[in-house]
Amino acid sequence: MKNELLTIGPVTIHGYGLMIGIGVIAAYLTAEYRARRLKLDADQVFSLVIWCLIFGGLGSKLLFCLTMLDEILADPAYLLHSLANGWVVYGGLIGGVLGGYLFCRYKKLNFLSYFDLALPSVALAQGFGRIGCFLAGCCYGRPTDSPFGITFTHSAYAPNGVSLIPTQLISSGLDFLHFFVLLYIARHKKAEGQVGGFYLIFYSIGRFVLEYFRGDAERGSVGELSTSQFIAIFTLIAGIVIVAGSRYMASRRVKAFLVGPDGTAWSSEEEHPTDAKQEKEESL
Repeated sequence: MKNELLTIGPVTIHGYGLMIGIGVIAAYLTAEYRARRLKLDADQVFSLVIWCLIFGGLGSKLLFCLTMLDEILADPAYLLHSLANGWVVYGGLIGGVLGGYLFCRYKKLNFLSYFDLALPSVALAQGFGRIGCFLAGCCYGRPTDSPFGITFTHSAYAPNGVSLIPTQLISSGLDFLHFFVLLYIARHKKAEGQVGGFYLIFYSIGRFVLEYFRGDAERGSVGELSTSQFIAIFTLIAGIVIVAGSRYMASRRVKAFLVGPDGTAWSSEEEHPTDAKQEKEESL
C-alpha cells in the first residue's frame, strides 16, 4: 500500500504507473498470441493497441472533466492540477472501443473480430490496473468494521488510519476472473462480437454493484446514481443487444458475424453439414 516503490536518483518508480505498464504489456502480448491462434493479422495488434490507448486516454480524461465540470468552471486551474490523476475507466473504455473501430475501418479489418480479440485483454489490463489503484490508495472503499478491511498509512488519496473496504482488490479479482471467463466464451461463441458483448454485460453489472461500496467522492453523480452506475445501465443494454443481435446476424449468414476458423464456426461441417458440402461442391 505504498505508491513510491523505488527511487534511484531523480527517478521514482510508482506502483500505479508500474501496474498500468504491466497491464498494457500483458494485454498486448495476450492479444498478439490469440490473434495468431485465431488466424487474425497479428502484425496489426501493436498499432491497434496504440490507437486504443490514445483514444482511451482522451475518453478517460474527457469523462473526468464532465464529472468535475462544476469544479473546473469554478477554478480552471483544477484541470491542470488533475492532469496526472484525473481518469475515469468508463471514458477510457468507450474511447478505446471508438479508437479500435476507427483503426479497423482504416485498415479494412472486421471490427467485430478484433473487438472480441481485444476485450479479454482489456479485462486483464484492468486487473493489474486496480492493483495499481490499491498501491496508490485511489478508488478506495467505504469505512468498515469488517476484519477484511484495509488501512492506509501513506496514501495521498484514501483517508489514512481508517479501515476501508478493499474495493480495489475486489475489483482486481473480478477483472482477472472476467478475463478467464471471456477466454472460455471466446472458445464457444456462436458469433463475432459476442465476447465483447459479454464483457459489457459482466463489467456493467459488477461495476454497478461495486459502486455502492466505493468511498471516494470525486466520481460524479446523476440523481441517486454515480456517473459510472448511470453509464453502466446503458453499457449493459448495449452488451445484451450485441450478444443477441450478433447471434441473429450470424444465423442469417452475414459474413462479418461468422466465427473464424478456430472458433465454434457456424460454417463448420459439424454444425452445418449441408452448407459445408455445398461450399465444397462449388469449389470443385
